[in-house]
Amino acid sequence: MVATSDRTSLNQRWVTDDTRILGQIFAAVEAASCPRTYNFHMHTVCSDGKLTPAALMEQVIEVGLRAFAITDHHSTTGFYQAKAWLEDWHWRHPTSFKRGQSQDGLVGQTPRLFTGVEITAILAATEVHLLGYGFAPRHEAMQPYLQGHAARGDLKSAAAVITAIQSAGGLAVLAHPARYRLSAEALITAGVDLGLDGVEAYYAYANPETWAPCPRQTPIVQDLAHQYGLLTTCGTDTHGMNLLRRL
Repeated sequence: MVATSDRTSLNQRWVTDDTRILGQIFAAVEAASCPRTYNFHMHTVCSDGKLTPAALMEQVIEVGLRAFAITDHHSTTGFYQAKAWLEDWHWRHPTSFKRGQSQDGLVGQTPRLFTGVEITAILAATEVHLLGYGFAPRHEAMQPYLQGHAARGDLKSAAAVITAIQSAGGLAVLAHPARYRLSAEALITAGVDLGLDGVEAYYAYANPETWAPCPRQTPIVQDLAHQYGLLTTCGTDTHGMNLLRRL
C-alpha cells in the first residue's frame, strides 16, 4: 500500500500557510524534539487540563519552545486566549522577533503557536483521538468538532473527522496510536486508507517523571510511519500543571 498523505501530497490539496510550515517541522521531528523544542499535544482548563492558557504560555516561554499547539478536546478557546497572550508578550518583547528564517520555516525567537484540537472519532470500530493541526479555525467544516463535546453519528467517524480537518486546510494525526484496544498497526493502516496525514510517534505512554518517548512502542510507530509515508509528531499530552509531562 502506498500512502497518499505524506508531505509531498500537501502540494496537491489546499492547506494553510501554517500547515506548510508544520509539514516541514513534522518531517524533522525526532525523539529529542520534545518537550523543550516542540510540543504539539497539551491541554488547558478549556477542556480537561489544569493550566490556564496564560499559565501554559508562561511555561512555553520559560521552557523555550520553538513551536507548539494547544490541543484541547473539541475546543479552540484556549488557542485564542494563548494567541492573545502571545501577541501581548511579543509587543512587550519586540527584540524577540528577528529577521531570517531557519530550516524548519520558523522566524525569530518568538514561539510559534499553531491551531490544534483533539477530536474523538471512531476508527476501525474503535474510539480513538485524532489531532488536527494548522487548520483554519473558523472554517465551516470544523464547527461540528469545536462545540466542547464529541460529535455524534456519522460526524464521529474517522473518515468525517479527517475530511473536515483537511477541508479546513489542516493535518490529521492519530494521537498516541499504541494506547487503544486495537494495535497501532491495525489503526494506522485503517487511518492511511482514509487519508491520515501523520501519527504521534513520540509519546510517553508510561508517564515517567522525566518525559521520554516509550522505548517499546516508539520504534513500532516509527516503522509504520515510514512504511506509509506519514508525518510524525511529538507531545507531552499535558493535563496537569507541568508542561514537561502528562500529569
